[in-house]
Amino acid sequence: MLVAFAANLLVAVAKSVAAAVTGSASILAEAAHSWADTGNEVFLLIAHRRARRPPDSAHPLGHGREAYVWSLLAALGLFVAGAAVSVTHGVQELLHPAPATDFVVGYVVLAVSFVLEGLSFLRSVRQARPTAELMQRDLIGAVMATSDPTLRAVFAEDSAALIGLVIAAVGLGAHQLTDSSTPDAVGSILVGVLLAAVATFLIDRNREFLIGEEADPRVRAAAIRALLAEPEVARVTYLRLEFVGPRLVSVIGDVDLSGDDAESNVAVRLRALEAKIDASPAVAGTVLSLSAPDEPSLTA
Repeated sequence: MLVAFAANLLVAVAKSVAAAVTGSASILAEAAHSWADTGNEVFLLIAHRRARRPPDSAHPLGHGREAYVWSLLAALGLFVAGAAVSVTHGVQELLHPAPATDFVVGYVVLAVSFVLEGLSFLRSVRQARPTAELMQRDLIGAVMATSDPTLRAVFAEDSAALIGLVIAAVGLGAHQLTDSSTPDAVGSILVGVLLAAVATFLIDRNREFLIGEEADPRVRAAAIRALLAEPEVARVTYLRLEFVGPRLVSVIGDVDLSGDDAESNVAVRLRALEAKIDASPAVAGTVLSLSAPDEPSLTA
């Protein structure tokens, strides 16, 4: 993330200089986009570090949900600093058109930015592929569903950056060809709309994880199979896997233990089973109860 922060900062400075030199509304929108991405990297870095803090007496399930809080703030920043500025400037350009100059400078900056953003996007794709394979989903579906808000934010922002650069280049080119600032202004507005759509998606996904989202059905089925594979477990009648952080779930379930032990022995066996499940790095905490005889069994 430090590399991404440095790259976004350099791109933001370059776009800002190009926007000042050319007077292009589209490039100014892209500069606002890059400054928003730079700020977001700070939020995501904070999210990554604070979410990894170990559990304590006040937070027995850890601090994983902090990742969603800071990622939501990053998405809000993208909406305000990126989308709002881009749309506002585009509208102002439509109402008070101004000619652009030094188009070559704009093209060079956009081309270099596209290469840098493309490299960042390829890195985010490589990071997302293992998640997609684990979840048995396509790449886009895995990014949308993953419990890791940093991965989702970086992938979405890199995708939006590449699309935004294409929009800015088309707007700048149309401005040069038509000698009218209208296409450039429309490009700025389109970049803003794109950022608003990405920010809205990220805000909504972080909101869903903050209020408690259950694990993917594939993960749930795998967890049921793992429980049934335990020699202690005869049946599973209830299971809830709720995300409490990136790739981290709490486990609540009802099981029927094998044999017919006394109540005191059953309690000991349940606690031992909970401890075994808690040993997984993907589990923040486990609470198991005994199933009632008439409860239907779950199947994977």
